[in-house]
Amino acid sequence: LKEYNDTNAVMDLVLFEDALKHVCKITRIVANPGGHALLVGVGGMGKQSLSRLASFICQYTTTSIMISSSYGVNDLKNDLQNFYGKAGLKDEGLLFLFTEGQITNEKFLVYINDLLASGEIADLYQKEEQEQIQ
Repeated sequence: LKEYNDTNAVMDLVLFEDALKHVCKITRIVANPGGHALLVGVGGMGKQSLSRLASFICQYTTTSIMISSSYGVNDLKNDLQNFYGKAGLKDEGLLFLFTEGQITNEKFLVYINDLLASGEIADLYQKEEQEQIQ
């Protein structure tokens, strides 16, 4: 935590035993190839902070989307394509944080569900884009 605070915005966390167990669990999950987790709970309980700390421990980059009034499904698809490019093509460790407050369109949930269920999002890329990637 001290190292994280030295290089990032300071997190005032009290790392009691349960919080340490959660950091260990999140770290173990995301460190696995293709590892992903859906953290559910009451807001303000530290899910994002512990995830950021786990990402730091794994030496991953933590990223999320920036919601604006005009942010739509195509913007989400573009962001996900960028994330897939970093994680898949460039083999960068990446932790993607997505909160319920960022769900401005219910269609976002379809993409997030596909991401969590299989890692493959059906219509994320056009046929031509897929051929270029392969």
